[in-house]
Amino acid sequence: MFASDRIFGAVVVLGSLAYVASASQIAAPFFSDPLGSRAFPMAVGLVAALCGLAMMWKPDDEPDWPPLKSLGALAVATAALVAYAYLLRPLGFLLPTAAAAALLSYQIAPRPVAALLTGIGLSAGLWALFRFVLGLSLRGLPEGMGL
Repeated sequence: MFASDRIFGAVVVLGSLAYVASASQIAAPFFSDPLGSRAFPMAVGLVAALCGLAMMWKPDDEPDWPPLKSLGALAVATAALVAYAYLLRPLGFLLPTAAAAALLSYQIAPRPVAALLTGIGLSAGLWALFRFVLGLSLRGLPEGMGL
């Protein structure tokens, strides 16, 4: 009973303790503030550990997990976003953004033509916004193809 919150709380506590241990290895610069550069990451890790302990101490009722189809859709969306992160540099902004936006749009409403147009429109619109309005030097296409 209440196993999922307690397991997740234990994982959070272990992860936060590892985070605090790695934060304690940060080298302090010669001239630094009185707290040093370790204080903020260590505080974040300690707060996370307290939250994990609170989940273990007083867990919620067992959740109703979504059906397997929903978990599969989440896995596809996660894989698409990870692939997007890896493909952004070699392929530029426009192609990976259009593909990821089209796939995620298709998952929301499975209409292929609308999803493709949404991906292309979102990709082009965001690129124009970032490039011309915000002035970011964002490469639109793979190197050597222009833009």
